[in-house]
Amino acid sequence: MVQTNTPDLAAIRRRLLAWFRKHKRDLPWRRTEDPYRIWISEIMLQQTRVAAVLPYYARFLARFPDVQALARAAEQDLLAAWAGLGYYSRARNLQKAAKNIVERGEFPRDHASLGELPGVGEYTAAAVASIAFGLPHAVLDGNVARVLSRLAPELGDTKSDAVRKRLRAFAEVLLDRKRPGEFNQALMELGATVCLPKRPQCQRCPVRSHCEARKQGLENQLPVRGARPSADQREKKLLVIEKAGKVLFWQRSAESSRLAKFWELPEPQQLPAALVTDCAGAFRHTIVNTTYFVEVCRATVRSRPRGFRWLAKSCLGDVPVSTTARKALALDAQSRRSGVP
Repeated sequence: MVQTNTPDLAAIRRRLLAWFRKHKRDLPWRRTEDPYRIWISEIMLQQTRVAAVLPYYARFLARFPDVQALARAAEQDLLAAWAGLGYYSRARNLQKAAKNIVERGEFPRDHASLGELPGVGEYTAAAVASIAFGLPHAVLDGNVARVLSRLAPELGDTKSDAVRKRLRAFAEVLLDRKRPGEFNQALMELGATVCLPKRPQCQRCPVRSHCEARKQGLENQLPVRGARPSADQREKKLLVIEKAGKVLFWQRSAESSRLAKFWELPEPQQLPAALVTDCAGAFRHTIVNTTYFVEVCRATVRSRPRGFRWLAKSCLGDVPVSTTARKALALDAQSRRSGVP
């Protein structure tokens, strides 16, 4: 059970903030007070690593520099800018929220109003409210939950509602209410760079003397997490059919349950008349709990099949192309450069 009477909370706040100011990573969303840019970063960072987000963040803001530009963007342009980040409902919800903000006439400036935006949950509302507006709302993401579960210590399953409730209460007690945005970022930074899931770097931790898990030798056992669902493995084959600088694609319908309106490379069962000439290689691609082993083959067709379209390779950055299709094309290009027929 969480012990919210952790010795000297003021010392933890002071040491953590001093460490953050000295060791924080230089990230672009930390150089702005613009709530729009902070909001975009928080949505992108949902279930996505910082390294993966960095190039997308800059390109996205160059394309949609403010909430008005995002609100009026064509959906194809929006999805093309997001292609490769995954969880595409985030992009669609961003635009729904942008339209909502334009209708309001201003960016929402309180926690409750932020939480009303499509795609904004408890964590994102607290993050934007505290970082952009200095409001005293504690965040609880995976990194913060790990730090708190070790500080407390919390011996229960962090996936359970009861434990999440206790950790949230602990986060509120620990929050530096004078500097909530900076403190929330410090906790997240500690979890991302020092208080790691495996082999935590305790000697580098500024609050190690206050960590109950370390005192009890439990730092490698906490947090406790329920068993993950067993991974599903599937095999898949994609065809790269190229002609005069164009590649054959098909487009998912607007009603598709996943990747709606995205362009995909064909599979053999879709084109039984296609002639496979050779293979470029294979790669692995994981979506949530499913891992695909994808073989990439080159093929030819006599004419464009019904329901398919030739897309110029030079224009693929302007349309939403699925990640598996992009990986397949990259593998094909790499194999050609290395001399594979």
